[in-house]
Amino acid sequence: MIHIEPAILKRINTWLTPSFDADTQKLIKESIANNPADIQESFYKDLEFGTGGMRGVMGVGTNRINKYTLGKSTQGLSDYLHKQFPNETPKAVIAYDCRHNSKTLAKVVADVFSANGIEVYLFEDLRATPELSFAVKHLNCHCGIVLTASHNPPEYNGYKVYWKDGGQLVPPHDGAVISMINQIDYANVKFEANNNLIHFIGKEIDDAFIDASVKNGCVGATQNAKDNLKIVFTSLHGTSITAVPETLKRAGYKNVSIVKEQEVPDGGFPTVKSPNPEEPAALKMALELAEKEGADIVIGTDPDCDRLGVAVRNSDGNLQLLNGNQTMVMMVDFLLKQWKAEGKIKCKEFIATTIVSTPMLTKLADAYNVDNKIVLTGFKWIAKLIVDYPELAFIGGGEESFGFMVGDFVRDKDAVTSTLLACEIAAITKSNGSSFFDELVKLYVEHGFYKEKLVSLTKKGIEGAQEIKQMMIDARENPLKVINGSKVLKIEDYDLSIAKNMQTGKESKIDVPKSNVIIYYTEDGSQVALRPSGTEPKIKFYVSVNAPLKSVNDFKETESMLDAKADAILKDMKLI
Repeated sequence: MIHIEPAILKRINTWLTPSFDADTQKLIKESIANNPADIQESFYKDLEFGTGGMRGVMGVGTNRINKYTLGKSTQGLSDYLHKQFPNETPKAVIAYDCRHNSKTLAKVVADVFSANGIEVYLFEDLRATPELSFAVKHLNCHCGIVLTASHNPPEYNGYKVYWKDGGQLVPPHDGAVISMINQIDYANVKFEANNNLIHFIGKEIDDAFIDASVKNGCVGATQNAKDNLKIVFTSLHGTSITAVPETLKRAGYKNVSIVKEQEVPDGGFPTVKSPNPEEPAALKMALELAEKEGADIVIGTDPDCDRLGVAVRNSDGNLQLLNGNQTMVMMVDFLLKQWKAEGKIKCKEFIATTIVSTPMLTKLADAYNVDNKIVLTGFKWIAKLIVDYPELAFIGGGEESFGFMVGDFVRDKDAVTSTLLACEIAAITKSNGSSFFDELVKLYVEHGFYKEKLVSLTKKGIEGAQEIKQMMIDARENPLKVINGSKVLKIEDYDLSIAKNMQTGKESKIDVPKSNVIIYYTEDGSQVALRPSGTEPKIKFYVSVNAPLKSVNDFKETESMLDAKADAILKDMKLI
């Protein structure tokens, strides 16, 4: 029989006091008797705010998503709001996705806010995460909450916090809120709602958000071009069904086929192993429908509609899934073309991406004479740039993990507007006798062919967390000097805030917030990044390789060479 550690047992006993309801206490007692390993997992630590907020498995315990962990977080946030805005009645807007218990948990959050004298706008039903970001500013709220676990498995849920600018919490607010949450005793959480302060919202915000998405996502496709584009879309059982089809319709797209089997929101995601558009298997049904109908483009979004996966016809006429970097490169280039054509580039503009995304974005920025700002992983850092540089105009930006943001009317990755932008690009290129894919290849000829690969290792539970921690310790204590036969020239350690030249030994400071990331730069121009996920039990390895592409005719040969090179790096690091 597994022995429960005393420190964990102390946490468990706290949850067996009258501050917690009878059902919770019953579940805990049953788990102690029948599944002590699980109860240890549930209580061995507190859920933490990661790159995408607080996310975890649903259930009882301090390391689980439930009414008490969310109640405590909301109580701490309520106290912080009153401290920050002492002479106002703070306002909060709440949205939730299709996951099990999301609607119930959203009401718990609304209840706690209202019990603390905070005015609440609660969406009447599930909505896309980017609409929540939009609503924060549209309703002039002080903060926003969305209940979602993004693309995680069905047993997960989560809690993302947004500040009054519409972006997720960043320093100094994130640390201050966490500090206040940590001071809260569960017994002091106010769960009794003041229903006079809770207002239900819906269509009025939907219309404003969709109209803004159309305004920002349209980049010049004619109606004839739109009429000649065939689109297949899947919501993967998620919230995007509430916004994407209507956005495409208002933008003038008529040939849109929806994967009916995946149209109804369902937190069990019955037709896919994972509702993650990064996984090729997630778009299988959409690709099959697209082949049947002869579609030009396939788009699938994740459960909360902030990421999108795209497939387009390649040079052979076959549907090909693009990775997040490829989609991002095309979107950024088209936005830059539009801004240049309209005479809006005046050396006071910027695009943005993250430290683990393709270096090709810098090439694009240089070509159009705009700045490319590179930040830590997580869209909250891209949104923060808009606040930090009010004198500069934000054009667009994204990250390798299938997220993109068009303009600044939404301050988080936005699969609604990005879906429209992808369709605009496909329509325009097709009407010009080219294609989305062919234009991507031309960009590789112009700027260099950059190819990326990602390997994620899943390590669940207490032992998994320790294993990931040890892998990062080993990487710091014994850094690689050679990767796949190429010398390591520089190592950036974002946890130590140090960049080290491996040839001279000279160190320089990295002036960004600390993050548990290590990046190797090699003599042949390759990059390898190591990063534990902030929201999943994973450690991720990002590989970027590149080579010149002399002509479009050399694409396949060069791609095969780059794929082989990336695989060789992963094999050299014993990752495949």
